[in-house]
Amino acid sequence: MGLLHLLAGNAIVPGATDAGPTVDSLNRFLGAVFAGYGLAWIRTARQHPIPPAPVRALAGLFLLGALGRILSLAVAGRPNWFQLVLLAIELALPPVYFALATADTRAAARAAQATQAGRARPGATLS
Repeated sequence: MGLLHLLAGNAIVPGATDAGPTVDSLNRFLGAVFAGYGLAWIRTARQHPIPPAPVRALAGLFLLGALGRILSLAVAGRPNWFQLVLLAIELALPPVYFALATADTRAAARAAQATQAGRARPGATLS
């Protein structure tokens, strides 16, 4: 999505096609930032175990974006309906990410404990 914003500018944003060169410039700049944000999620998710600190930081940034949309709603008024759908997603997902942030590290710790417990008992096998 970030690359689409970078390449298409205003054309990709519902309701912004006539916004002018200043908003187009901003959309393309933020498209690059958005692409970097997506790459940060991919990099974080590919680690094993998935570290909770970057998950929390990225989820926090996602939530901060939602708060920016709420501020815009209060100051500038109701945007295109699609932006409201995005706002709902941006408000719903961060709590899920916060709750799941330590799930992988907890699972890895349990697996390591089970492996060490199996080594501590002579003749023990793991299933």
